[in-house]
Amino acid sequence: MRQLLSAMLAVFALAVPAAAQEGLPDPAMLVADEVVLTADRRLIARGNVEALYQGRRLTAREIVYDRATDRLTITGPLSLSEGSETVILADSAALDRDLSNGILRGARIVMHEQLQLAAHRMRRTDARLNELYKAAVTSCRVCETGRPPLWQIRSERLVHDEQKNRLYFYNAQLRVLDTPVLYLPRLSLPDGSVKRATGFLTPSVVNSSLLGTGVRVPYFITLGDHRDLTVAPFYATNSKRLELRYRQAFRRGEIEFNGAVADDDFSADDTRGYVFGTGRFELPRDFVLRFGVEYSSDDTFLLDHDFSDKDRLQSGVSVERARRDEHVRLALDHFRSLRVGESNSTLPRLAANAEYRRRLFPRWLGGEVRLTALAHGHERNSGLGIDGPDPDIYADGRDMARFTAEADWLRQWVLPGGVLATVEAGIALDHFELRQIGMTASSEATEITPRAAVQLRWPLQKVAPGGAAHVIEPVLQLAWSGGSNPDIPNDENTVIEFDEGNLFNISRFVAPDRRERGVSGAVGLSYTRVDPAGWEGRLALGQVYREDRLREPDGQPSFASSSGLSERTSDLLLAGQVRTRNGLVITARGLFDEVFEVTKAEARGSWRNARTDIGATYIWLDKDPRENRPDTISEWAIDGSYRFADHWTASGEWRFDTSDQRSIRAGAGITYTNECVEITFSVSRRFTSSTILEPETNFGLVIGLRGFSAGTRDSSYTRKCRTS
Repeated sequence: MRQLLSAMLAVFALAVPAAAQEGLPDPAMLVADEVVLTADRRLIARGNVEALYQGRRLTAREIVYDRATDRLTITGPLSLSEGSETVILADSAALDRDLSNGILRGARIVMHEQLQLAAHRMRRTDARLNELYKAAVTSCRVCETGRPPLWQIRSERLVHDEQKNRLYFYNAQLRVLDTPVLYLPRLSLPDGSVKRATGFLTPSVVNSSLLGTGVRVPYFITLGDHRDLTVAPFYATNSKRLELRYRQAFRRGEIEFNGAVADDDFSADDTRGYVFGTGRFELPRDFVLRFGVEYSSDDTFLLDHDFSDKDRLQSGVSVERARRDEHVRLALDHFRSLRVGESNSTLPRLAANAEYRRRLFPRWLGGEVRLTALAHGHERNSGLGIDGPDPDIYADGRDMARFTAEADWLRQWVLPGGVLATVEAGIALDHFELRQIGMTASSEATEITPRAAVQLRWPLQKVAPGGAAHVIEPVLQLAWSGGSNPDIPNDENTVIEFDEGNLFNISRFVAPDRRERGVSGAVGLSYTRVDPAGWEGRLALGQVYREDRLREPDGQPSFASSSGLSERTSDLLLAGQVRTRNGLVITARGLFDEVFEVTKAEARGSWRNARTDIGATYIWLDKDPRENRPDTISEWAIDGSYRFADHWTASGEWRFDTSDQRSIRAGAGITYTNECVEITFSVSRRFTSSTILEPETNFGLVIGLRGFSAGTRDSSYTRKCRTS
């Protein structure tokens, strides 16, 4: 009968010296089917032996402790574990009494349930160093079929440092299906428990119609606990490139910089490159400093090397603070366009913004008072005061500064029948200063705009017997805004979006160099259904009515025709969303004119679950020269992945222009993943071309060994051993 020895303290007093007893060490525990204390002071434990000492747990068939040599002789199979991360298995062992030093034969170490180390013999020192001889390492599932693992590293000697969490290989071979493919005299790898460790990352092979055939080998360097650097050389037949990424965490902030320098045979430039950087720091009194840097040596480098699809770069710095009733922000930004046909000399290159918003709740007045102060300025490189052959009436070199001060009062009441009434009243002061504006506009202007609005909402709710909640809410708003728009260029309101977010705004312009004037009204209706079973649906529609059509000083409409707001009666706004419990989400929004023809539309559908992540987007925009869109845009974009088998995942993307009936971009890939390897093959094609850009085809192959990283523990990819 299995027994727990209550007398084991007296027995282990033989093992623990008197000096240690005076220091009150952690007590040892021993459980076994049979325990014998011989005349020569040897302790023999047999049958289902289990020993616990200072966090270490040993199980074996038999343990013999010799007082004279102060050693444990263990007959296996045995298992020695320290915590929950490392387990040592062996056929037999000779260890000291605290299980920290000794020799194990036929040893195998399993670390973090993913990495296995096997050896003919293992020496254990100071409960820290495990030195293995004739060792084999793999994270592949090893079954009792005699077949070799998919990959393994064989080494004459292997040292596992449990304190540094590193594996050190000497005279090692990388074997694939037991065939040597690479000899490594020295090799150091993390043991799978660390998140950051210096060493090589997963390499990749690329074949590009532009770059040629090449290999990319990234190397990660830890620079202490709070900094790291990744160096990724790329060598191809038509390009030589060096990528760098630097990250650093501070006590109250962080920075990250990504960049590359390249020498491309297909480019006339000797050296090309880019730098993208971001940073965030917490300042005193709840302020936050943010900065961003975006630089490219030329217009096509980012696309040529597939770093980014950005065609307008923005660099800047900002300081802001957001509190419950206050928001402060100062920002300075620099812009650069990479688009064909856009001149950086005539586009605003520098823009400065200052913003202060404050909410007050005076008891004597009731409701909420909002105070706003805004300042904005932008300048162009061009010094032209005229526009030459361009038919635009404003000068290419114009610069502008604006100051805005606003005060608004809002208050709500609940009327009989549950109607929610909101009253808003306010006044705004706008002042503009302009330079190099040509001959058709004022160099300065000031405008005072009083405004008021009344809004009525009537939310109606019903809960069905099954628990589904239905909410219908009609909304009616009447608004008035005085004053007139100043005779200045329209620099900030060139593109206006009409959607649910601004349906009930007094003015739908995005900046105060234009405001909606006169009397207007807006009506809307929303419906929401929420089912406890997981089905949700939302539908909203609305329309805006005005007393007069808004026009510029030159008689042109203030809103572009495709905005949906250019006429006295706006286009009908219709938006909806459906969400199901199995991960399907469909969202759509559109504008419809008086004959119910679409002027703008967008839709997005996605389906996410354990095996599927697919999304599709459709966009339709009518042609509008005022929004710099000479042709109709109609595009589909589809991307996603599907895990069609336990170890296989397919992915793809496709962007198609239905107006021109041509593909813009397409790609596909397939990934094989198990517990010890991940292999991805991909192919992509960019079809777009211009005077500076050529179509490009890319093939990619990435092979990664899993098990040496703390982030590779998804057990769903682990293969199962077949049983006969």
